[in-house]
Amino acid sequence: MSRAKLYKGYTHKLLRVNLTSRTIRVEETPNAQLLKYIGGAGLAARMLYDELDPGIDPLSHRNKVIFLAGPLAGTIAPTGSRIGVYTKSPLTGGFFHSSAGGCFGAELKYAGYDGVVIEGASDKPVYLFISNTGVELRSAAHLWGEMTYRTHELIKIDSGDEAVQSAVIGPAGERMVRFASVIVGGRALGRGGIGAVLGSKKFKGIAVRGTGSLAVDDMEATLRVTQELISIMRSNPTTGQVLANFGTPVLVNANNSLGVFGSRNWQRETFDGAQGLCAETLREKIFVRHKSCFACPIGCSKYTVVSDGPYKGSEVEGPEYENIFALGSMVENDSIEIVAAAERLCDDLGMDAVETGVSIAFSMEAREKGLLTEKDTGGLDLSFGNQGVIMPMVHKIGLREGIGDLLAEGVKRAAERIGGNASDFAMQNKGMTFPGHSARGLPGFALGYATGPRGASHHDGRPTGERAGYVPRETVEGKPQYIINVNHLNILTDSMILCHLAEAIWGPTEIKKPCIDIFNAVTGMDLTLEQARVTAERIWNVIRAFAVREGLRRADDTLPYRFLSEPIPDGPSKGMVITRDMLETMKDEYYRLRGWDIATGIPLPERLYALDLPDIGEDMRTILSSGKGGMA
Repeated sequence: MSRAKLYKGYTHKLLRVNLTSRTIRVEETPNAQLLKYIGGAGLAARMLYDELDPGIDPLSHRNKVIFLAGPLAGTIAPTGSRIGVYTKSPLTGGFFHSSAGGCFGAELKYAGYDGVVIEGASDKPVYLFISNTGVELRSAAHLWGEMTYRTHELIKIDSGDEAVQSAVIGPAGERMVRFASVIVGGRALGRGGIGAVLGSKKFKGIAVRGTGSLAVDDMEATLRVTQELISIMRSNPTTGQVLANFGTPVLVNANNSLGVFGSRNWQRETFDGAQGLCAETLREKIFVRHKSCFACPIGCSKYTVVSDGPYKGSEVEGPEYENIFALGSMVENDSIEIVAAAERLCDDLGMDAVETGVSIAFSMEAREKGLLTEKDTGGLDLSFGNQGVIMPMVHKIGLREGIGDLLAEGVKRAAERIGGNASDFAMQNKGMTFPGHSARGLPGFALGYATGPRGASHHDGRPTGERAGYVPRETVEGKPQYIINVNHLNILTDSMILCHLAEAIWGPTEIKKPCIDIFNAVTGMDLTLEQARVTAERIWNVIRAFAVREGLRRADDTLPYRFLSEPIPDGPSKGMVITRDMLETMKDEYYRLRGWDIATGIPLPERLYALDLPDIGEDMRTILSSGKGGMA
């Protein structure tokens, strides 16, 4: 690509902020890399592969955090104005990416920047303020210790501008809870502990106010494709009706009726109290109004307020399905009001609600099995169904108090410390807990969970194809190719930073033309569908290679003992299980199709060369030939 050809949509400027030296410099967004990696997760994965030494402690000053707005952010492209954040995860040890909606991504682009690289560590709390007229590190001494919602308000007071957008950490990040989040308005950049990495750097967050504009390559095409996409989204039952009216909580009854709704720390996959958590109950009891992200016609978010009871006044943008599962059915809580209050507290403390709820469920089962004593729990009654213990446990985890200090390490580390058979019911993969979609009842999705680079993420594979009947869920046949196609859809949209809730439009089982059309109209990149698929495969392999350098091997692509050994005990999916033989057979074919070494799961140099990754190919060749390529 000629250097003279600068793709539109991008500002072509990155801020690099060194907290140790307190220096800020502007760099050119690497134009030569955009065609190869697009932006978002793809560009960040390549940058961190190049800039981070293998084996570094994720909570050390040597780690980095990258914020990137996607190439479509700030334009009229539907669902394209998201912000992504990327780092080496303190929870999993691998490359981690998370994205959130709202307006922050568009604001950053209007301020003139595609992204921000945070490196080094400060000796005093600071935050970054970005505007079109300047960028500066400011003292966060008055913000340190504050909850996230209060921090947002204090930053607006600092700036004297109500329109300022901010992405901040809370007390959980400051205490380096391994699943601490970054809170963007009412949205969370969650799961992998990005907030803990920022906390280790004494970095409270970023505030941005943008007043500039963006250019697209072809305005006429951008308008036309956008209008077509809006029409498609509004006529599609999922994006036009279900999500618009009910949001993600509609999955409570859908998954419960299918028998794949985890409860009681995944001991069961139905929940008798699901009616108390479902979308209809949310609408009846706490719903106030719909909310939309920047330039999104769907409006899936639901702003809710608890109107009575002990948590009266609790307000949150949600609760979303995954948090209803984690803070509801997993702990046998059937109160949507308590879920909403607990999600708000998780957001305010700045920590992932899924990890929080599942860790509480894990501790309940550990207490049930006698592996935790009353002394260990500080006298708290950790019984399934005890609604009164949920809020105190959220506090303890976020502040690392008592048993919360143990659970703040994540269930994998907590299980290792508890000992006994605790690891058998620590419902995690690669350190991250399973969200609210079954592995046992959706075998292709189980393979996606097992091989996913982020661990138990429902955004590496997706449950939609099997749950909706696009592919049969009664068989493992054909699932490796199916999951590869879904992997590529997800990582491409994560690099464009398009919302996965519009997967019915972008996919849902493989990359489809609409996401390519809007991307090309904005950027002028002229990406073909086949080029997009190769690009997605390239990015997936960079992320896999990052994990391999950190020691990941075939043995790490697995599922918890419960999913491999205990069939679903009752409900519509009774008897379904993913045996170890089933999983290993699917992995053989998955690795073969990917061009990875079947014995180790390491990408083979030949495939990496074909993907125009010669340097990474040589890195993998060195690992394979060094004797370090054996099973972990």
